[in-house]
Amino acid sequence: MKPLSKNDPIHHTQKIKAQMSQLIEHLRGDVGKVTEPKAQALFETSAEVLTGLVKALDDYEEKSEEAWRTEPATSRPKERTTP
Repeated sequence: MKPLSKNDPIHHTQKIKAQMSQLIEHLRGDVGKVTEPKAQALFETSAEVLTGLVKALDDYEEKSEEAWRTEPATSRPKERTTP
């Protein structure tokens, strides 16, 4: 498999996902290290938010969401204007 070019957005999304995954692990590990419930909730919530961002990056890479798919401009329906 050919390495990705530094101009390829997938090269960057993969690096960002790896960093976010490390941070998610760190946050979840810290949940067990602190005893303050609000700090635990903050760390777990932060991990969940980052997990959602990793999912969004996966969706972008896989073009699995309509927003990330490219389609020719001619195939898009014209917007209707109301009088």
